[in-house]
Amino acid sequence: MSNPGGFKCGYIAVIGRPNAGKSSLINSILGQKVNIVSAKPQTTRRLQLGIYTTEREQFVFCDTPGRIRPRNELGRHMLRAADESLEEADVVLWVVDVSRKVSAQDKEIGRKLRERAGEDGKPVVVAMNKSDRLAHGDVLSRTDRIRSLLPSAQWMLVSAKRGDNLDMMLNQISAVLPAREEYFSDDEITQTSMRQLAADIVRESVLYYLQKEVPHGVGVEVEQYKEESDKLASIAVTIIVEKKRHKGIVIGKHGSMLKLIGARARREIAAMRGGKVYLESYVKVEEGWRNDIQQVTSMA
Repeated sequence: MSNPGGFKCGYIAVIGRPNAGKSSLINSILGQKVNIVSAKPQTTRRLQLGIYTTEREQFVFCDTPGRIRPRNELGRHMLRAADESLEEADVVLWVVDVSRKVSAQDKEIGRKLRERAGEDGKPVVVAMNKSDRLAHGDVLSRTDRIRSLLPSAQWMLVSAKRGDNLDMMLNQISAVLPAREEYFSDDEITQTSMRQLAADIVRESVLYYLQKEVPHGVGVEVEQYKEESDKLASIAVTIIVEKKRHKGIVIGKHGSMLKLIGARARREIAAMRGGKVYLESYVKVEEGWRNDIQQVTSMA
C-alpha cells in the first residue's frame, strides 16, 4: 500500500482480566475470527496479533492472556507473555467487562497501569466492553467506578458483540499512535500460522463442549499439517489431558464427544482457510504437563 504523509502505525497491547472479551473485541474489529473465544478463563495462552489497516493507520493488536495469579508453569508463561506485550507496546487497550462489578483483578490491573504511567507514560484507552449487557440504571455508577481506577486514561463504552462505538474507540487509539510506516502489508490480518490456529481451534472446541467437565489442563499438539492443495488441508492433532478420567470424557461414549469436537473444529478451520479440511483427532494423558516448561512452550 502507499504511505501518504502522516501515516500512523503501532502495537496495541490488549490487556484485561479473563473473560473481559479481549479476543472477541479484536475479532469484531477485524470482521473475522483470528483469535479463539470461550467463556472459560485462560483461553488465550500466547500472544496473538490482529492487524487492522486503513488508508491512514495500521493497528497491530496484541491479544494477551488474561492476567491471573500463576499457579503453574503455564500460568507463569502466560503472565510473562502479557508483561512482554506491555513492554513493547505503543498503546495499551485495557478491556473491562462493564456489565460486571469491578473486581480485585480489575483494581490490580489499574494499580499496575498507574505505576507504569510514571515509568514510560504509554497512553491507555479503556474499552468498557459488554455494554449491551449493562442495565441503563447502572451506566453512570459502573463507568465512574472504572474511570476512577485510571483517571488519566481515555475511555469508551463498547460492545464487541454488536460493534457499538468501535469506530470511536479506534479514533481514540489512532490519536496516540506514533507516526511511522506500516509494519505489515495491508492484506495481512494475523501473524499466527494456520498450524497454530488449528491447534487453538481444536482446543476451543474442547472448551465449547466441555467447559464444566474438563478443567484448564487441555493442550493440543499438531502432529501433521499438510496443505494438499488450495482446497484441502490434512491435519492430525493430539489432545492432551492431565487425568485419565478426562480422556474418557473427551472421547465420550463410542467416541461421540470426540466426533463432535472434531466436526466443529473442522468447520472452523475450513472457514478460516477457505477450503476443505481433513482432520484426525487423538487423545492422550500427560500428567502434570502444565509444569513442564518444554511442553508448555510447545502447546501454550
